[in-house]
Order: sequence, then C-alpha cells, then structure tokens
Amino acid sequence: MKKAAFIGVGNMGGALARAACRAVGPDQVVLFNRTPEKAQALAEELGCTVVDSASDAAWSAECLFLGVKPNGIPPLLEELAPQIRDRHRVGEDKVIVSMAAGLLIKDMRPHLAGAGYYVPVIRIMPNTCVAVGKGMTALCAGEPEEAYIQSVEEILSATGRVERISEALMEQFSAVAGCGPAFIYPYIEALADGGVMTGLPRGQALEYAAQMVLGAAAMVLESGKHPEQLKDEVCSPGGSTIAGVAELERGGLRSAAINAVLAAYKRGTELGK
Repeated sequence: MKKAAFIGVGNMGGALARAACRAVGPDQVVLFNRTPEKAQALAEELGCTVVDSASDAAWSAECLFLGVKPNGIPPLLEELAPQIRDRHRVGEDKVIVSMAAGLLIKDMRPHLAGAGYYVPVIRIMPNTCVAVGKGMTALCAGEPEEAYIQSVEEILSATGRVERISEALMEQFSAVAGCGPAFIYPYIEALADGGVMTGLPRGQALEYAAQMVLGAAAMVLESGKHPEQLKDEVCSPGGSTIAGVAELERGGLRSAAINAVLAAYKRGTELGK
C-alpha cells in the first residue's frame, strides 16, 4: 500500500483526501496546504497528518496528489524535485498525480528534471461528486509501471468510478462528467419547482427529484439498457409520462444538453491553450 500526500486541500483536493482516508486509512494520508489552518482543520476531521511544507509531503509519501491551480504546478514540481531525488537515492520512488485541467503530462516533465530520474506522472480529472463517493474520475498516464497506476486507483477507490482513458480525451471527458453536475443541478431544481407547483412541499419535492435522478442513473449503469429503452419502459400509451416527455422535447431538452457539452468543451480547449 502506498502512502498518499495531498498538496493543496481545496474543494477537490479535500474531497479526494476524504476518499483516500476511507480507502486506505487516515494513517496513510498526509496533508499540506499553503494556508495551514485549512489543512489542520481537515486533518482533525479525518484523523490524518499535517506536514509543514510541500517538500515534507514529498518526503513522507509515495503518491503525491497536486491540488493546486495549473499555473502553480511548474514551480511546485521544481520545489519537489530535490526531495524526490533524495528519496530515489535511498530506493523510494514517487509518482506525481496532477488534477490540473489543461496541463499535459509532457509539459510537466521538464520541471521534474531536478529529480534526476524518470518520475511517473499521472493525470486525473475528478468531478465534485467524489465528495460523496459517487464521482466519475478519468485517469491517464504516460508510461508508468502498472503498479503505480494500481496504487493510485487503490487510493481513489472510495471516490466512485475511475476510468483509464487517453490523455487526448481528457477535455471531452471534462465537458461531460466534469461539468455535468452543474448541468444536472438546475434540472433537479426545475423538477422540484414543478412538484411545488402541483402542491408538494419544497423539501419533499427536492428529495423526490434528486432520488429519482440517482435511481435513473443507476438504471443506466447497472441494467445495460439504452436510455431510450428505459424511457420507453416508463411511457404507457396515452399516459401521463409520455405527455411529459413530449413537453421536454418541445422545450428542446436534448439540444440544450448537447449544446451545453459542446460549449463546455470549446471553452475548456480555449483555456488549455
């Protein structure tokens, strides 16, 4: 089992640290954040350890999760390289795990030159649902050994689903799964609004809508059936459900969803340049 260090514990880094504590135990997790109080509060919640610097994190763990903004990755890697080099000399190698959007593996490698050896680099793209163990995370790697990838997958095992993909598909993944929760939340709210209009209390309407979306997603993932077939199975001839489906079609739900993904993808590729 590899020990994990989370350097940067913002919304995503903190969510992954929580999942890592569930997956491999808090004794296998260390935290560092530029604002120490934030790391300390999270460590007290989870029972893991806080270190005083990014270099200390690199000394303490084998899997280094970098939860900083993309423009902070190059200087951070250069800061970590000497510690990575020193641990390599005593037989302990590291793996870098970046969750920075738009920053390619090949662009990170030059900043690790000070390590003096080929440091495995893995990119992950989680979505915010990892916070409740229902996330979807894409993972891509350059050419690390399978053992490194499996170690990272073990640490991420309590986040939800983890899928290995080509780095060339990371922006496409992000447009669907990374941005997608923000597309679904207004839909859930709108369904609840409709329920309120029919007379349901707000809290119940929201609970029913959210649980329905959770169950419908599980049906797609677990039944193996196409969404169209599942939709048809709910719609009785001349019934209330097909009447509602007709309204969704009239309102352009499909085209709006497609255009949302395309707009997110376009913007993501622009930001990555």
